[in-house]
Amino acid sequence: MDDNDKKEFIEEFKKGDGSARLDMWDYAIAQQVLWENIITEMQNIARDQKVDKELEKLMEKDMKDVK
Repeated sequence: MDDNDKKEFIEEFKKGDGSARLDMWDYAIAQQVLWENIITEMQNIARDQKVDKELEKLMEKDMKDVK
């Protein structure tokens, strides 16, 4: 989902009635859970492959570069 998709989703949420908003809310929560599970699995794989420390260093470097 890109920025335009997010804006469109939010606009539809604003215009929706109670049941439509509830459906959209449920969809967003389901997506959150899905991605949290994917991230957890990726962390487990990285830890098992012993690359988690290397990835942490890369993330720290990227965060410093963003600031």
